[in-house]
Amino acid sequence: MPRKPILAANWKMNLGRAEEAVAFLRTIRRGLSEIKGVDLVLCPPFTVLYAVAELLARTRIALGAQDAHWEAGGAHTGEISAAMLAQLCQYVIVGHSERRATGSHLESDQALNHKVAAALEHGLTPILCVGENLEQNRSGQTHEFVTRQVAAALAGIAASQVERCVIAYEPIWAIGSGEAATPADANRVIGLSVRGALAELYGEDTAQAVRVQYGGSVSVENIAEFMAMPEVDGALVGGASLKASFVDLARAAAART
Repeated sequence: MPRKPILAANWKMNLGRAEEAVAFLRTIRRGLSEIKGVDLVLCPPFTVLYAVAELLARTRIALGAQDAHWEAGGAHTGEISAAMLAQLCQYVIVGHSERRATGSHLESDQALNHKVAAALEHGLTPILCVGENLEQNRSGQTHEFVTRQVAAALAGIAASQVERCVIAYEPIWAIGSGEAATPADANRVIGLSVRGALAELYGEDTAQAVRVQYGGSVSVENIAEFMAMPEVDGALVGGASLKASFVDLARAAAART
């Protein structure tokens, strides 16, 4: 069966006040709601999940969170669990590079493995981010590094569960830089490294069933080129998802079907 494209909008730490999130969503909701042939997911900050959920009710647009803790509850000040998010969300981003290797987060592969398992346990679809930095890219380490990330994050996860996951290949050097990987390079890494790791762990059927997005400086101007690649099943969009033209980007993504 052909994989249905999926487009996810990561608002990051933007539009975090209810009034601004609602105002923006009202400008794009109708246009997004009319788009068929691609699954659409909006991932706003935690502070506006309830407000956004209300506006997305009875639309075909899904709601996602930007992170989740693996414990269902307990002494984890400031954290929000997958169990809590399951009341509102259908998706959750896991392992974005801005949480893996920057600031005070420094999330380990083991922590991300727990997060993937917790998301699946509570009925959420994890969008698992993987990708190399510029030094690794230039030194030819991309395949080894991305393959290891995929294997570590999915350790102990059954094939039937893995097929529910979405993986986002996001080369760290392309995120927010305005410099995207070429569509051909993204297609190669997704096919060779991401699906290759999945095939080695779970077999070719599972590898072909999992949807894999590209992320990193995705724009209205380049989305069609990425969607033309056979291994690319959509995009995880950052800055471009904060503009009204995100509707045009989504239409272009859906055009592949």
